[in-house]
Amino acid sequence: MIDKALMKLRPDAKWTLTGFELSGLVWHDDPSTRPTDAEISAKVTELEAAEPLRLLRVERNRRIAETDWWASSDLTMTAEQTAYRQALRDITNTYTSLDDVVWPEKP
Repeated sequence: MIDKALMKLRPDAKWTLTGFELSGLVWHDDPSTRPTDAEISAKVTELEAAEPLRLLRVERNRRIAETDWWASSDLTMTAEQTAYRQALRDITNTYTSLDDVVWPEKP
């Protein structure tokens, strides 16, 4: 997750990371642009906290994509299909991870 944190903090910087610890970080960019260990750790914590919701959105998007054909211009969606797709779009208003989500039933 350190690599993702660095890409968020300094998207254009050049660095390498060997292993999964900050001790494996080699900064190839201007040293003054290197984030502090505290900044990196804070960003890692933020990204880890956001990961369950990100994964929920990935699964939600997959389920919506499965039904995209329902919205073709030569078809008319039923009320149940429309409600199902809306419930999927709204799922992140109620749930924050795949662990607790209750998926709507696909018509």
